[in-house]
Amino acid sequence: MYRDAQNFLTRLDEKTRNKILQTFDRASFLLDPETFKKLADTDIWEFRTYFNKQRYRVLAFWDKTQPIDTLIIATHGFVKKTQKTPQKEINKALSIRDLYFRSKQKQEE
Repeated sequence: MYRDAQNFLTRLDEKTRNKILQTFDRASFLLDPETFKKLADTDIWEFRTYFNKQRYRVLAFWDKTQPIDTLIIATHGFVKKTQKTPQKEINKALSIRDLYFRSKQKQEE
């Protein structure tokens, strides 16, 4: 989990945080589009949680660079207020994804 995602979860109350963490667990066993869905035309996915009349989203991407394990990296979270995921949130996730892979590449050199 990237620090922005950790910070988002830390700011939430315990019940909400636990509900989102349950969404993460559920997505690890089942690819349900109500829980974990790819955003169109991107390499970004969103964990979707509806709790206490709020729509929480945590954006993420896949790291498939290892031959055995695939990681899902959560970039950040937000409360969704519109029908469509805001482009600025997608751009932020893409930016974090690029930074992650550049940093990983430097470590491997």
